[in-house]
Amino acid sequence: MSQAKTRPTDRSVEDHLAGIADPVRRADCETLLALMHRITGRAARMWGPRIVGFGRYAYPLAGGREGESCATGFAANGRDLSIYLVAESPGRPELLSRLGRHRMGKACLSVRRLDDVDLLVLERLIAESYAEVGRRHPDSMSDATIGG
Repeated sequence: MSQAKTRPTDRSVEDHLAGIADPVRRADCETLLALMHRITGRAARMWGPRIVGFGRYAYPLAGGREGESCATGFAANGRDLSIYLVAESPGRPELLSRLGRHRMGKACLSVRRLDDVDLLVLERLIAESYAEVGRRHPDSMSDATIGG
């Protein structure tokens, strides 16, 4: 049985962010770090080599198995910042219409720079997604490793 590639690691979030060469990109990531910590009340943890995640939850997989993921997080991928909005909240469409320049996938919000978006709207998007993960997965949402 294979394991998920994106799992929590012991890599330092601070070292990861310090390794971002572009000072604007690094500052944006530090802003997201503080914002997500304030919203979730959770410590940041690296998930795989690039995702800075907050909290965790379990979700069902085929065959009765369980997967786990961070409840929200971000990564500096390529030219964009990827912000993981795991669960769609009822207010998401209206908030996205007010956000500013972005692209939205199923669970990944991509922005070039934080200057391109309204940070108060972004904060609400993250908070609503995080709260929705908690509503959908109340028994598994934690900082503890699933199954351990």
